[in-house]
Amino acid sequence: MKKIMFNDKFGLTQAVLDGRKTQTRRLLTLTLHKKADKGNELIEVSPTKVYFDDGKWKFVYDNYVFLLPGKNYPKYKVGEVVAIAQSYEDYWKDNADCYSNPYFLKGEKGWNNKMFVRADLMPYQIRITNVRIERLQDISDDDCLREGIIEKWHAPACKNYYYVPGIDVKSVEDVYDTAKEAFAHLIDKVSGKGTFESNPYVWVYDFELIK
Repeated sequence: MKKIMFNDKFGLTQAVLDGRKTQTRRLLTLTLHKKADKGNELIEVSPTKVYFDDGKWKFVYDNYVFLLPGKNYPKYKVGEVVAIAQSYEDYWKDNADCYSNPYFLKGEKGWNNKMFVRADLMPYQIRITNVRIERLQDISDDDCLREGIIEKWHAPACKNYYYVPGIDVKSVEDVYDTAKEAFAHLIDKVSGKGTFESNPYVWVYDFELIK
C-alpha cells in the first residue's frame, strides 16, 4: 500500500479526516535530457500542453511532442486505496497499546516525522475515485472547497467569505472574497511563492475517506 501526505501546518490532514477535503492537486514536474556542448544535461521543463493520446500520455515542449516519462505518470490510480500518513506520535500518543509495538518508540524516525512511517501501520485510508490533469488556475470554486478552503456566511455583509485552513484570522488580509483567491494563497504557502501565478500542470486526485 502507498501512502499520501497532506500539509499539517494548514490543517489539511485533519480536513481529510473530517471529510472537508476530498481533492488534492500535485504538481507535474518533467525532466528532459537536452543536448549540450558537453553531453546531455538533465533539465526541468514546463510543458505547453499535456494530453492523453493513443493510450499514452504525451506533452509538448519547445514545439516538439514527447512521451511522458513513466516516472511522471500519476502516482495513484482510480480505485487504489492509499494510507493517510500521520506521525506515530500524532495518532498513538494517547493509546497505551502502541508502546508494545517497536515502531512506536520515540527513537524511530516515524515517531515525529510522517515521511518515514509505514503505510500498513496507518489507521486511515482514502480511495482514489478520479484522476485527471489540468492547469492549476483552471480550478473551479467548488473544487477550491473540495481542496479544504473554508466558506462562511457573514450576515452583516450578506455574503460568503473564504478562509485558508490552519490560519488564524488576524486582519482583513486573512479573509478572501472568492474561494480561488483563498486557494491561490494556500497553494503558494504549500508549494512555494508564485506557484499559482506560474499556472503549472497538476494531477488532480478526487478521493473518499474509507476508514
